[in-house]
Amino acid sequence: MLRSLPRATSSTSSLLSPIVRRSPSSLQTSSLYSRDTQRQQTRSASAHAISNPTLAGIEKRWEGMPPQDQAELWMALRDRMKVDWHELTTQEKKAAYWIAFGPHGPRALDPPGEGKTVFLYTTIGIAISFVIFVAIRSMARDPPKTMTKEYQEMTNEYLRNQNTEPISGLSSEGYKGKGQVQSKPAVKGLDS
Repeated sequence: MLRSLPRATSSTSSLLSPIVRRSPSSLQTSSLYSRDTQRQQTRSASAHAISNPTLAGIEKRWEGMPPQDQAELWMALRDRMKVDWHELTTQEKKAAYWIAFGPHGPRALDPPGEGKTVFLYTTIGIAISFVIFVAIRSMARDPPKTMTKEYQEMTNEYLRNQNTEPISGLSSEGYKGKGQVQSKPAVKGLDS
């Protein structure tokens, strides 16, 4: 929910209120004090090593742990890592590394046989697509008359008579291309 900013006090009330000023040295002292207390709190919170039974076999137990327990363990390790790393136990270092970079979650290894399964389903998908393609092509009509070699050769003759593209096209001198011919000769009995 949005909260509005407090309104400025009226000028008369600000005149009546006492003005309290701090000297620069008192500000520095208070900020140093707050920094020291923060450091002490961090040290005291992370000064205790995490017990070995908690970290033992974390690689095997991590996936089965509830998300809340995973988060608590990671936060405890994170707090421990804020201190000098020479103070960490070997178990803590191993657990922190495994949780951060281990093969779990999105980095988990593929289950055995997954490559074969993917190949099988891909092959089935391609086979079904081919069957659908053949079924549709078998029900299609014959190609139009304009897609026969004879019709396309007649189109070439018509374009030469009309002097179409006289510079570089079909009507130019020494033209050696196919022109409009792109189909195979017509099969006998298909012409209507």
